Amino acid sequence: MIDLRSLWDIALILIFALAAAPFFGDYLARVYTNRPAFGDVILGPIERAIYRALGTSPRRSMPAREYMGAILLVNGAVLGFLFWYFFQQAGLPLNPTGVPNMTWDLAFHSAASFTTNTDYTHFTNESQISFGAMMIAWQLALFLSAATGLAVLAASVRGFMSRDGTLGNFYVDLVRTLTRVLIPISVVAALLLVLMGVPETFNWTVIAHPITGGTQTIYLGPVASFQSISLLGTNGGGWYSANMADPLANPSAVSNLFAIFIMLLIPLSAPFAFARMVRRKGEEWPYVGTILIILVVAIALFIVYQAATNPALANLTGLTQSNGYPVGQETRFSLPEASMFQVVSVYANVGANNMMIGSISPVGQMVLLFGMFTQSTPGGEGTGFGMLLLFAVLAIFVGGLMVGRTPEYLGKKIETGHVKWSALALLIHPALILIPSAIAILGGFVVIDGSTVGLSAHNFTAVLYEFTSESANNGSALSTAAFNDTTPFFNVAGAIVMLVGRFVPIYAMLKVSEKFARQRTLPAGPGTLRTASATFTIYFTLFLVITTALLFLPVLAMGPLAQIL
Repeated sequence: MIDLRSLWDIALILIFALAAAPFFGDYLARVYTNRPAFGDVILGPIERAIYRALGTSPRRSMPAREYMGAILLVNGAVLGFLFWYFFQQAGLPLNPTGVPNMTWDLAFHSAASFTTNTDYTHFTNESQISFGAMMIAWQLALFLSAATGLAVLAASVRGFMSRDGTLGNFYVDLVRTLTRVLIPISVVAALLLVLMGVPETFNWTVIAHPITGGTQTIYLGPVASFQSISLLGTNGGGWYSANMADPLANPSAVSNLFAIFIMLLIPLSAPFAFARMVRRKGEEWPYVGTILIILVVAIALFIVYQAATNPALANLTGLTQSNGYPVGQETRFSLPEASMFQVVSVYANVGANNMMIGSISPVGQMVLLFGMFTQSTPGGEGTGFGMLLLFAVLAIFVGGLMVGRTPEYLGKKIETGHVKWSALALLIHPALILIPSAIAILGGFVVIDGSTVGLSAHNFTAVLYEFTSESANNGSALSTAAFNDTTPFFNVAGAIVMLVGRFVPIYAMLKVSEKFARQRTLPAGPGTLRTASATFTIYFTLFLVITTALLFLPVLAMGPLAQIL
């Protein structure tokens, strides 16, 4: 049942996010072009001291291979540290509840998940990960994985600004992202979440006495600070296993709407940062327009089909809710508020859940899958806009060939190398989804209660959703009850999918940017395709939708579409 009044709430949140995006985008552009910005007096000396400690300098600019090497060095160290901590957490500090060590395969999956900004968990937070692991290891990855993505955004855009083939200094970009963007905003967001009722304490548990009798252990901790960077950094991993459906992490409609704003802030600001950095007025609007068209349509479809009766659940005893809410949705939020949170979370590659995705309508599941297929509307921290740039390169190349014009963008020619690297980034995604899914199903690895699960459209969708979420570095989960994904196969396969799905596209983005950086900027001519226009926005949106549909329509026919039919 749709609460029409709450439609105004979600519309206002989207308007507020759009209103803030140009200003925050300008701030990001100043940060990544080293122009005067807020906090220079205090943060400048701190950053210079860090650069000296790292043995680097903002004046040292790196080509794509060196930049990628620095990314792998930092993230490889994070991966190794996380694996060690999870594998040894029983004997490490801040483990008051006596949580045991993770198995090697679960530790590998968890370490890969947090390092790659995915935060897809195969464990129960309250019983399988220590408080120390969450505060020290996991929270470190929340900052560094998000900072890596924003650094890649800066490097990708510099390809249109540079002429010497270099893309900037990764260590400088990483430090400035942490000091200027993620840390200060997450602190402010955490304080606001505390005011909204989210716990922030070092008391790990409290004993409650329910009115039904007995006692209940409630897990606490620094929840607000954890959730703030989790949402801001498009990480999505929650302090609680129920994530943002837990009333302690998301106590009211106000906190739910605030979370939507936080998730949209940086992804919507990225196109404006791009336009400011390349100094091309209006070039942000094709990207903003494409993002808004796809995102608004997705939210509308999700709300409409959630409001309708799910035919797959209509005749099942005990699954009908009489209060007008769909099965699996938190009744603390209206249908539009819950739906917008879930769609924004998946489309912005956050992956936080405030409902049980396994119980939503097949069309709703398909809507969420499409957001992970594109990875770019608006996509994750930094890398989402990087993927959108690759789509634009291909769209301009195809459009130029269709009208007989030399493909070029912002005064830089689009050549064979640009197209090959862009195509690699797009094609690696379906390969990482379809191949492991086929192996899992045909190899008999999809089991529940020790026996192989019977093949059905829903079970196929569950496997498809898992590998799609991991390949897209998204982190949302369809259902933990559909099959057992804590096995060595799903742990190892998922870890490999997340690592490859993260770092291969990043290298492709850097190589495309480097190829642009080796070119001189040419003046616009009569054959130049005008990209800052409504016509190009419509063409670009259709190109992105059609390309994604062609890549994934056959597999959708075996999952959500089969459930509908």
